Amino acid sequence: MRNPAARYGLLALFLAISLGGGMLVGISNPPGDWYAGLLKPFFNPPAWLFAPAWTVLYILIAVAGWRVFLAKERLSFGIWVLQLCINFTWSPTFFGQHLIGAALVILIAMLASILAFIAVTWRRDRVAALCFVPYALWVAFAGLLNASIWWLN
Repeated sequence: MRNPAARYGLLALFLAISLGGGMLVGISNPPGDWYAGLLKPFFNPPAWLFAPAWTVLYILIAVAGWRVFLAKERLSFGIWVLQLCINFTWSPTFFGQHLIGAALVILIAMLASILAFIAVTWRRDRVAALCFVPYALWVAFAGLLNASIWWLN
């Protein structure tokens, strides 16, 4: 795609899907009193940290998806779609349905898909792969946090 306006219009679409979708899922599934009443590990981050962290991550996710889409990397793009679908199921499972163990399984699947994206994309688009490194680290940490909350409750 050579037209810059079309390229950046497509980036806006990826941002709307990733960032907008993530925000919609988050707003629709707030932590609420249930989460406030759970026992949490000592390393639980302050509540204010989650929104800015996920905002940055969803922007990086959008950029990575946009890049592999433009490059017509079908396998990478398929994994990108898969990880985003998995990502969007975690909050409804954890916060909405209060299924801490099922949410942990979702996080494990999410981390596996993120690592698969990095592995498949690394040689063809290093920038897209690197966009997923902070995401992988955050989801690994979230998995540890989710597992700790499951264990404590």
